[in-house]
Amino acid sequence: MTGAEFSFPWEISLMEWLQTHLGDGVISVISFFSVFGETLVQVLLCGFLYWSLNKEIGVRVGRCVLTGMVWNPMVKNVFVRRRPYFDHPNIRILRVVEPKADIYDAAAQGWSFPSGHSTSTVTSFGSVAAYGKKKWLLIPAVLLPLLVGFSRVTVGAHYPTDVLAGWLVGLLAILFVRFLEKTVRREWVMDLILLGIGVPGLFFCRSADYYAGFGLFIGFAAMRPFEKKYVRFENAKKPLFAVLRVAGGGALFLVLEFLLKLPFSAEFLGGASMPSLLIRCARYAVIAFVEFGVYPMVFQYVEREKKSSTETETE
Repeated sequence: MTGAEFSFPWEISLMEWLQTHLGDGVISVISFFSVFGETLVQVLLCGFLYWSLNKEIGVRVGRCVLTGMVWNPMVKNVFVRRRPYFDHPNIRILRVVEPKADIYDAAAQGWSFPSGHSTSTVTSFGSVAAYGKKKWLLIPAVLLPLLVGFSRVTVGAHYPTDVLAGWLVGLLAILFVRFLEKTVRREWVMDLILLGIGVPGLFFCRSADYYAGFGLFIGFAAMRPFEKKYVRFENAKKPLFAVLRVAGGGALFLVLEFLLKLPFSAEFLGGASMPSLLIRCARYAVIAFVEFGVYPMVFQYVEREKKSSTETETE
């Protein structure tokens, strides 16, 4: 088995104690909080802000989230720390990253250090609090990363030090993006800098999470000038339309994930070869571009139809 095993004795003892003394019902509830660090939830959160609430804040939060998605697996592929259950039989894995892959397939399940869920939760909810500028937003920004981190340890997916490092990577991602916002005037230059920092990962990362994150960032960076020039949608003015936009975006994400896999075999997509990883990167780039650049065209079409219908009724 590839990768390295390093841990503190207290980490193993704590994880074994949690899985032994917490009942299955409690663990099931705790396991649920891992959802807040998963890709679809990040897309829906950024989508809600971008499609419905405040487009500019959505872009800024998305940039923080995607920076964390790229940085985290880059660090993972430097330390290549095996997940706890790889080396400690008494620790059970109760929630795997990739259910369809072998639980000991590091390329599919990702390395352990740092925790990607912990990074994503900090970058998403932490950046919402930073840009939203409302004190109550600090509550989910602190509480959800704590719950997600505790969840990842309890389900056996991460050591406690993975979670601590994941939080740190997320915080650094937010701080760096905000630094660029203050020092770089042009958005496309900022995105090129962030993508440039991620490019070295193409030469040493061999896990699927890096290529998914890097692909999403490519699509995000490409969609921004496209949306500004050709779409220029407005945020939803009514709660119902906001809900419909998010629901449509979530459904579109799942449909695109399914359709873009059809031309390839499951064995190819599940492999760790460079062609399969680059295809993964390309798939997620397309998903991000369509979700945030093309999908909002629907909003404009609906608005035009509503306006036309209203004018017809008035006449």
